[in-house]
Amino acid sequence: MTQALSIDFVSDIACPWCAIGLSSLQLALSKLGDTVDAQIVMHPYELNPEMGPNGESIVAYLGKKYGRTPAQIEETQAMIRERGADVGFNFGPRTRVFNTFDAHRLMHWAAIEGKQLALKMALLRAYHSDGKDPSNRDVLIEAAQSVGLDAAQARDVLQSDAYADDVRAEEREYQAMGIQSVPSIIFNGRYLVTGGQPVEAFERIIEQVLAEAA
Repeated sequence: MTQALSIDFVSDIACPWCAIGLSSLQLALSKLGDTVDAQIVMHPYELNPEMGPNGESIVAYLGKKYGRTPAQIEETQAMIRERGADVGFNFGPRTRVFNTFDAHRLMHWAAIEGKQLALKMALLRAYHSDGKDPSNRDVLIEAAQSVGLDAAQARDVLQSDAYADDVRAEEREYQAMGIQSVPSIIFNGRYLVTGGQPVEAFERIIEQVLAEAA
């Protein structure tokens, strides 16, 4: 028997653990096969909403925000590359952190067009795998086009203020719920899981949620 499952995935394109978590979650769902009919909806969260248009070096940003040394940052990035490889996500060299507000606006439009999850993965790969700037509108349009979205429509969205209020309202909503880190994943509107969990952990969580729902 197939059971319906709603998954609200609160995340930021700038977050490497979001790339790991989403890849891991999709692998878990593929392993569970037709026992579950999952609907994944992306929700915006900005790790660096005040970031300027040119971004900032990762070493300077993480050093200032978390007090990490360059050696600690390299160690963490090596671990992230390893965890990504475990779930089929390739992390390339990322040297800068960027603003992601326009990317979230484009994601909101992609949801209306039925391509939100595909665009999310394309944007995660553009930044984390290919080192592209997700605040650059040409990069965003290229990602949109790569998943079958209309490039001209994507450009129109980005050149306007479309969906800006929607994105900010969603961000406030999830902050008001107490979400302070990403990824935060909410199953069936009730069960909150945080972080880039391993595939097996997501499988167990989903099975528990479905068992309770039944």
